[in-house]
Amino acid sequence: MPKIMFSAGEPSGDLHGESLARAVLKQCPEAELIGFGGSKMAAAGVRLWADMREYTVMGVLEVLKNLGRIKALLDGLTRFMEKERPDILVLIDYPDFNWRLAARAKALGIPVFSYIPPSAWAWRKGRAKKCAALADELAAIFPFELPVYQKAGANITFQGNPLIDTVKPSMSRKEALRYFCVAEDTIPAVLLPGSRKQEIKMLYPVMLDAAKRLKEDNPSIEFFLPVAPGIDRRHLEALAAERGVKLHFTEDKSYDLMSIAHFAIATSGTVIMEAAILGLPCVVLYRMAKLNYFIGKLLVDITFFSLPNILAGRSIQPELLQDDVNCERIFSECKRFYSEDGYHDMVQEGLAEAVAMLGEPGAADRVAGRILNAARIYGSPAKGLGDINE
Repeated sequence: MPKIMFSAGEPSGDLHGESLARAVLKQCPEAELIGFGGSKMAAAGVRLWADMREYTVMGVLEVLKNLGRIKALLDGLTRFMEKERPDILVLIDYPDFNWRLAARAKALGIPVFSYIPPSAWAWRKGRAKKCAALADELAAIFPFELPVYQKAGANITFQGNPLIDTVKPSMSRKEALRYFCVAEDTIPAVLLPGSRKQEIKMLYPVMLDAAKRLKEDNPSIEFFLPVAPGIDRRHLEALAAERGVKLHFTEDKSYDLMSIAHFAIATSGTVIMEAAILGLPCVVLYRMAKLNYFIGKLLVDITFFSLPNILAGRSIQPELLQDDVNCERIFSECKRFYSEDGYHDMVQEGLAEAVAMLGEPGAADRVAGRILNAARIYGSPAKGLGDINE
């Protein structure tokens, strides 16, 4: 009976981990799944040593403030791994933490499988060699990730993107319009401020200001906000009320809502790719603390920062970064979606082009098969102990 340990430290990783766990158990029902993740992974059958919601932080300063807790988590998972002796450790994104855990696993003689490896194609390209040395196998979810890892000698493949399987509306357009009470003459729009508290703090207020300006320009626009799991809806409602912005808050059927929306104002992240799959044009925003932005400028070598634009290698939809994230810029970019002939359809066509590059359905099943195969090939009942204090 294979024992597989997962490690995922962010909401998107929990979502991917859920799909992987279900796919592994479908192919091998007797498999034992353990590790570090969130509620979705737990519901899918993973026995968690720790819940990731207690440890999710972003940004240089936030990480520095939590170094002690993060170190304690790393040590605790190492002891757990040493006790449980999994046949393989599966890393799901969360690179700065997970690759430290990978080094501990290798010292214990435990094989490592990386799902969604670090973005070495964009920055810190030297990481590819370190990852190639630590991971027995890697699976990428975007085709543009392969070259830098292949050059570093990694055993890496592109198995498709799992979002193709999971991002689907559950209702017809007519049903969704009725469900969300959207009238025929209404232009539905969506605010997607992110799933992290820091993102909401940095971007939600300016989204509200832009929404207010857009509503004044075109009263037929109605704004919806699907509240991400773990986010305090009352806080979001209070901020909207303070700024005099009427929003329709929802907590379910998010994909159905996005599938009927005309445009979105969205924080850069996985949700931008989800929106693309659903044919939803976005004005993509990203803003970070000045120190983080300064460090990022020195390290990151990319032309675009939103996934559809990166996939297509051109600007499909607008991106606003740092100081460009302001009410007037957001307003002017969003207005094009309902006032400029042909613009909305042109963006949708570009999004379809990007989505076509994500591969065929069934990515989670294919990766699960490779994980099980890697556990058989690389796993061993006689794993030696090494120096785990790296």
